[in-house]
Amino acid sequence: MNLRLIAFCLGLLLSTRALAQWETLKSGSTAGLRGIHAVSASLAWASGTEGTILKTENGGRNWVRCSTPPGGEKLDFRAVWAWDATSAMAMSAGPGDQSRIYETNDGCSPWTEVIRNSEKDGFWDAMAYQFWSSVTPGDFITGIVIGDPIQDRFYTMNSTSRHGWSVAQSSCAARSGEAAFAASNSSVFIFGPQEYIIVTGGTGGPRALLSPRLAKREAAQGCLDVALPLASGSEAAGAFSVFFRDDLHGVTVGGDYKKPSASSGTAAWTSDGGRHWAAASHPPHGYRSAVAWDGTTKSWIAVGTNGSDISKDDGKTWQPLDDGNWNALSLPYVVGPKGAIGKLRLNSR
Repeated sequence: MNLRLIAFCLGLLLSTRALAQWETLKSGSTAGLRGIHAVSASLAWASGTEGTILKTENGGRNWVRCSTPPGGEKLDFRAVWAWDATSAMAMSAGPGDQSRIYETNDGCSPWTEVIRNSEKDGFWDAMAYQFWSSVTPGDFITGIVIGDPIQDRFYTMNSTSRHGWSVAQSSCAARSGEAAFAASNSSVFIFGPQEYIIVTGGTGGPRALLSPRLAKREAAQGCLDVALPLASGSEAAGAFSVFFRDDLHGVTVGGDYKKPSASSGTAAWTSDGGRHWAAASHPPHGYRSAVAWDGTTKSWIAVGTNGSDISKDDGKTWQPLDDGNWNALSLPYVVGPKGAIGKLRLNSR
């Protein structure tokens, strides 16, 4: 490689890092944050350890600590989902009845317990909602909670409102040693009512599991089982997050969280709705726990404990953004340990 080409490549890398960075925000918290949901660039909710739930209504300049849900002082809230500045749901993750869902309709207080896990061996991993009608979004929603396998099947609850939950009559079969990760509340993606994809890890993974309704063309019964070209072979390895920008194009990220700087097997992409996946030819520069699509810049962003990366070609190749310590994102926000919250800088968008 000649010197001119080396200089060009170095300049491209440096310009990418300079343009796409996170603005550090003051959360006022020291909690480990793994839940984040941006209703808009101005309004966002975050959640984490020690019963922590935060909210900003001014683009992240100020974060308000919400009241702790009753009995939730020691809970780890791995998921939060909000509709506006007053209505939100928060899900804690933990063994047995430490997995719970709370609701508020009055801003930050009070919180009401909606449901708690009754399976002593259960552990909830992710909670997500999706609007599936543009006519009256508040009335046409579908929700899902995914938990670790119970009796060799992934624990699954469905909701068709903001309140009620019911255990699914059919759910995806799990292999021995397989589970979904609760690292970023993004191990499941919803397309519509009972149409979702779960990504898995552990010694039985990694796989993408397409729900029975989503997979009905390929699978006569049950979920469609698709292998993922991500890190495997240990309890700490696999797929941690999945996101789709439309019905066909999606990205999954992961790796081995005990090897944060290992880049092999950290990202894969699909262009057929998750039925086939290809490994990124130039992957992120380490383990990644969350990924999302930024429609403004038409790019993918993935974050993890040794930084973040960006892809402009639908997940095929990635370039570094920073070397921070992050857990989850809901653009333009990102959260991490010790109350860390960042916001994607305007000049990177």
